[in-house]
Parts: sequence; C-alpha cells; structure tokens
Amino acid sequence: MDRIWTKHYPAGVPAEVDIHQYSSVVELLEEGFEKHRGKQAYVLADKTLTYNDVDRLSLDLAIYLQALGLRHGDRVAVMLPNVLQYPIATAAILRAGFIIVNVNPLYTTRELEHQLRDSGANTIIILEQFAATLEHIVKKTAIKNVVLAGQGDLLESSSAEDTNQLAEHSGLPNTVRFNKAIAIGHLGTLVKPQIEPDDIAVLQYTGGTTGVSKGAVLQHRAIIASVLIHDVWLDVGFTKEENSEQRAVLCALPLYHIFAFIMCGMLAMRWGSLNVLIPNARDIPVVVKEIARHKVHCIPGVNTFFKALTNDPNFAEVDFTNLQLSIAGGMAADRAVARKWLEITGCSITEGYGLSETSCAIVCNLADSQRFTDTIGLPFPNTDIRLIDDNGDDVAFGKTGEIAIRSPQVMAGYFNRPDETKAAMTADGFFKSGDIGSMDEQGYIKIVDRKKDMILVSGFNVFPSEIESVAVLHPAIRDCAAVGIPDERSSEAVVLFAVRSDPTLTEEELRSFCARSLTGYKRPKYIQFCTDLPLSNVGKVLRRQLRDEAVSRMHDSASELSRSA
Repeated sequence: MDRIWTKHYPAGVPAEVDIHQYSSVVELLEEGFEKHRGKQAYVLADKTLTYNDVDRLSLDLAIYLQALGLRHGDRVAVMLPNVLQYPIATAAILRAGFIIVNVNPLYTTRELEHQLRDSGANTIIILEQFAATLEHIVKKTAIKNVVLAGQGDLLESSSAEDTNQLAEHSGLPNTVRFNKAIAIGHLGTLVKPQIEPDDIAVLQYTGGTTGVSKGAVLQHRAIIASVLIHDVWLDVGFTKEENSEQRAVLCALPLYHIFAFIMCGMLAMRWGSLNVLIPNARDIPVVVKEIARHKVHCIPGVNTFFKALTNDPNFAEVDFTNLQLSIAGGMAADRAVARKWLEITGCSITEGYGLSETSCAIVCNLADSQRFTDTIGLPFPNTDIRLIDDNGDDVAFGKTGEIAIRSPQVMAGYFNRPDETKAAMTADGFFKSGDIGSMDEQGYIKIVDRKKDMILVSGFNVFPSEIESVAVLHPAIRDCAAVGIPDERSSEAVVLFAVRSDPTLTEEELRSFCARSLTGYKRPKYIQFCTDLPLSNVGKVLRRQLRDEAVSRMHDSASELSRSA
C-alpha cells in the first residue's frame, strides 16, 4: 500500500529510522549505563538500583555465567517476576554472549518442562519460591546450573544469605545463590564476546493459548530496531517534559513479557528512566500508591489493568501532573475505559498493537494525540503492512483481512520449528499475524478479531469481539467473552460467558438485549453467567479455557447452558 500512513506521522517521526546504530543489544545497554550512570534505574518498594549498580552487578554475573563453561549462543532461562534481579540477569546473559529465555514464573510443571526442553536451556536464574516447580521436572530437561535468587538479595542486610545452606533444594543441580554468583564473578574478568546483528538475543515464547507454546527467535538486530523505532514514535508524546527531569515509568506488566521487556527494559535504558517495579499488578491499592509516590510520566498496560485502576476509589485523588503517556496493548482498549481514564488522569490512552513475533508494538496511535481512535493506529516506520485474504491477495480499504507484517522487528522464525515458520510467512517475507483487521485510506488499522477465535455459524463468519461489544453495553454486565463450540446444526454455536454487576439480570433479558443489535446467526445460542473471566498473566481473556469449559458443560449437562429460542 506504498506506506500511505507515513503521510500522517507527527512532526519529528521519520518514515525510516536508522536501525544500524548498534551491532548488538549489548552496545545499546552499555551506552545507557555510561550515559545515565548516576541516575536511579529501578526501584522496588524502598530499594533502588542506579544504572551504575546494574552495570556493575550484571558484569559480575556475566563473568560467573562464562565461568560455568557455557558456550556462545547457549540459552539461559530467566524465571523471575518484576524484581530487581531481573534487569541484572538479562543484561548479564547478553553481555556474556548467551541467549535470554524468558519464562513465566507462575508456570506449572508441565508448562515449565515444555519450555525448558523446547529451548534447550542449560542454565536457569530463578526466584527461590518457584524452585519447587523446577525440582519436579529438572531431570527431564537440559538444566545443569541453577542461580537461586532470594527476596533479600541486593539488600545490605542480606550478606548472611550468601552462605545459606541449599539442602532444601538438593534436587537441583549445581545451585548457587544469586549474591554468591555475583561475588564469584567479581573476582574474574569478562571475555568480551563477538556478537553479530544476526545472533539470537531472546527466545520469546508465545502464550500458547492457541496451541503449543513456541519460541519466537528475536535477533539482536530485531531488538535494536524495536527500541529505536519505539523511541522516535513515543518520544513525541512527552510534550510537557523539561530536559532536566527524569522520566518515571510504571512497570506493572511482567518484564518477561515482550511489551514490558522492550518498554521497561530496553527502551527505558535508552531514556535513562526510573522504572517503578510492581511485582503484583493485581494489588491495585499498592499500584495506586506507587503511581502517586513516584508521580510517573508513563504507564504501559492492558485494558483490564486500566479498568481496575479507574475503579479504585483512591485513583482519582492521585496527582497526574507528570503523566504524559498511557500506552495500551495486548488486547483491545475499551472506549468506556479510555473515556474514564482521560477524565481522571487528563492523559489519553494511546493504543498500540504488537506480538512476541514482532518484538513488541508494530502499529500504534500517535503518541501526541489526545483522541481515542478506536483503532490500533498507524504502522511504525520501516514497516510494511498488508491485509490479505485466504488466498494471500490484498483486500481493499475498509475490507477485512489477515494482518501481514514485514519489518526489521519481525522474528527470524520459530525456534527449531521450520515447518511452523514457513506456515507463518508469505512467499515475499510477510509474517501472518493471525489477526483480522481492516485499514482505512489513511492507514489506520482496526482489529476485528483473532483469526483462530473466529466462529463459523452456518457458513457465516462471526467475530467474538462484535458480540462482546454489544453485550457489555448492558448496564448489568461488567465483563464478557464469546467463544464458539461445535454444533451439529450450524457447525459452531456462540457461547457468551458474562460477568454480572447485577445478579438479578436473567439470561432471557440479556438475550433480548443482544437481539436488538445482532442479526440471528450472531446471537448467543448459550449464555453462561460466571463470577469472573480467566485471564493470562498480562490480562488477556483465555478463550481456549472458556471454550473447553463450555464443551465440557455441554457434555456433562446440557441444561447448564441456556438454549436460545
């Protein structure tokens, strides 16, 4: 489409960003350490690390990792929540010449075993409270070395912990405390690795909600491109900032997720920001206190997070003078939530869109706009976007098609999965996102739905988001999600899971309400009221879980789901 969207970029955002400024992510990180050395980098409760601290500690840990005998390109898993050890660990892995494997610390034994086996990681840095999960499956993996992080690490009173006995974790191989590993590394010297742009920096595993979790291969060049492009795109949003003021970024999204990994890890390093770490984003009262305490400039989040904040009675009392950028991703932002957020904070939500496979956002609304567009915005610089049909042909403006992306941010493929990599790419090098959208003549893209979540009813395509957008308008509905289940008469039937704010609402009332705005084949055939919706660690609705539950209920007792007339 000849990048028509570049005509609508704000002043200061070029159509092409020079992405060849660094040969490796390590160069980018070390420049940040040197440039911002005296500034605070990360804060968790009352403990703060400066950029100098992260530089020094990550260098020592990198030396320790090399001393283990790991080879260039070996994979090191990081199973940490938003704690101070995370930025140290990831910087150390890259500086030593190894590959980061981000792991959700809440994984079950089955999920952890799959990711460790699939990645071939031979070393893991893990928070002590999750060690039991690893112990159950470690012998089925290639893990040979364990660095055990504790809650007291990096505190002045924690020196005694360095010599703690590890008998309770005797099932883990070659285990050392985090502080001890740093102390050992401090006695050595780093062998500076030769890192090329095409070397792998991160294996970023997909959520696995639509199938087996796969590792997106993110090369150093892709991470660098993502950081530099995000930088020029988002920097224009800081219109009120004085040059002397340090930006404070709220880091409530998990750092092991690509959104926070880029925004609060790599990009914040370039900005010299203070990252306010939130280990538990569901503890909204604590989040509100930290926002107020640090008078944050930037809040990345997902729709459910923004909604929870606006519903907190103390949130409206916060001083939002500094807040200039509120970035929504991971799922569609809701207009009602965006409106309430703007009323309270005075800062519009800027919605973007990206995937693990695209190294964070690839499409985003204008960072200096105070208008909520109901779209995911315009494609980034250096990016080509096509909307294609099932035959791979481009669709017209305003028509729906699968979003296909070509960009230096796009992954090199799925780790050790050549067949799946080939299936995900077009012949001319576009990554097929699996998301259905439409584009207007300015280049603004609107997400319609996930291709794999699409429901087929009697030959008609039904998008769950359309059903949900209607049902949630009922004043007694707090949240909802639609899925499709097998149906003998129509191929698939629509099931609506709904969370009521008013328990007196009946299925018939909700069904009649939906019938006013949805044609026959789009109306829910079954309605199931529930207390809440299952969410992933970043707030996405787990549709697969709901689908499985609906099918199970149908098998167990057809009367548990209300059939429409």
